[in-house]
Amino acid sequence: MFRTIVGRSLHGMRRGLVGWGVGVTACVWVMAAIWPSMQSMDIDALLAQYPEPLKEAFNVADYGTGTGFLNGELFSIVIPAIFVVYAIGRGARLVAGVEQDGLLELVAVTPTSRTSILLQQAAAVAVGVAVLGVVLWVAILSGSAVAGMDVGVVPAARAAALVTLLGVEFGAIALAVGAATGRRGVAVAVAGGLAVAAYLLYLVGQLVESVRSYRWLSPVYQAIVDGPIGPSLPALALLMPLVAVVVVAATVPVFERRDLAG
Repeated sequence: MFRTIVGRSLHGMRRGLVGWGVGVTACVWVMAAIWPSMQSMDIDALLAQYPEPLKEAFNVADYGTGTGFLNGELFSIVIPAIFVVYAIGRGARLVAGVEQDGLLELVAVTPTSRTSILLQQAAAVAVGVAVLGVVLWVAILSGSAVAGMDVGVVPAARAAALVTLLGVEFGAIALAVGAATGRRGVAVAVAGGLAVAAYLLYLVGQLVESVRSYRWLSPVYQAIVDGPIGPSLPALALLMPLVAVVVVAATVPVFERRDLAG
């Protein structure tokens, strides 16, 4: 039954994944195409006009390298936002959306427990985001190879892993809220609101000294601090899957007791 529910969920996500994958690949390849022209510019003179806090906030301190360019142009907001939006949409859909379509009650009356349904849908969200992460990794490596950006296999994998974990965390939040309330819109609103708050905490923490000591609480900071393209995963990255697991586990008893919409 595990393969059935997860497989069906992933089967239903396949066309969306193709579209999102094309979008992610296009973003990376466009930046890779721009990179050769950036090399001919006086990057140091350009960056000299930037205030130091903004350089740190948007990862543009090392803009003169292919890695620094991608970190600044793509991973300061664009790619993390794509992964978060995708994951929230899938997480809100797989329980609350199915319930509002009147189909979840049909699954719940089978021998499969509600706990199993929730965990399997959480697994489907994680796998879907992970597939998008693999697409991102391939896009970075292929774009780097064509444009001569010198981004290594491991640094590219680190970047893909970090934004994947970021997406999994917010996808799990959307799934959990949807399972607890049965409302897809509420799930999107809560998870989306938390994502915006996380980005604001990261950004303000980079710019305002009094907030800097709290920025580690932001999943965005955990994912993109110092630029995600790098040699190894930071210890803070472990907080993202941990929060995802805790949120889903805490929702299990609520989902078990709640009346489902027919």
